[in-house]
This record gives sequence, structure tokens and C-alpha cells, in this order.
Amino acid sequence: MFTAVVTPRFYETDAFGHINNTVITGWFETAREPIFRIFSPQMDARGMNLILARVEVDYVAQTHYGHEVELRTGIERIGNASFTVWHEAWQGGVLCARGKAVQVYFDWETQKSGPLPERFRTALAGHLRD
Repeated sequence: MFTAVVTPRFYETDAFGHINNTVITGWFETAREPIFRIFSPQMDARGMNLILARVEVDYVAQTHYGHEVELRTGIERIGNASFTVWHEAWQGGVLCARGKAVQVYFDWETQKSGPLPERFRTALAGHLRD
């Protein structure tokens, strides 16, 4: 499991006084950076053969400005050409949001998905959720 901490910014709040729902998906994408580095250690977008196929988020509790949020991330499932990343956002010991992102191994030249190479499968497997 990977962890990261974000500090909500005032402009991320909405008219209701909590963190806007659109912000959470951005935080989750930021939390996927260690996974992206498995595919491209230098974070070179041209060398990263991944595309995002699906994102889902369940908002469990409100997230507020002024208190850090811990993001937890890991791998839920590894398929033939894709894998599913799980996410959780915690604030003050309370689960605020959980989500998933499906990433697909993609060949930019052929513009098609392809089988996930074994070296990436092995690296991802080290972060599978129990």
C-alpha cells in the first residue's frame, strides 16, 4: 500500500463548506504516482504506456478544509491488459471517500491495448490488497 498526505486548500471548498467532489478524483490521481513510476521511473509521459479507462468514487463522509487528508492506494486486481487501483481518503480517522481506477496497458504506436508485460505484473503484484 502507498500512502500520501494532502493538505486541502481553501479554493477546493465548495458553497457547502466542504471539499468539492471533483477534487477527490484529482487527489486520487496524484496518489497513483508511485504506480505510474513502476511504468516510467522518470515520469516521462511518452514512456508511460498507460491510459485511464474508468474511475469511480464513493463519497462516504464530508471532507473539510483545514485538516490533512491521508490517501491510501494499492492494487485490487491485475488482468490481462489492465489493472484496478483502489483508493481511500481518510481525514481525522474517518474514511471520507473510496474509489477505483482502471488503468490499461496501451501501445501508442498501434493505438491498442496489449498484454501487461510480466515485469509490470510482478511489480504491481507486490502491492495487491490482501
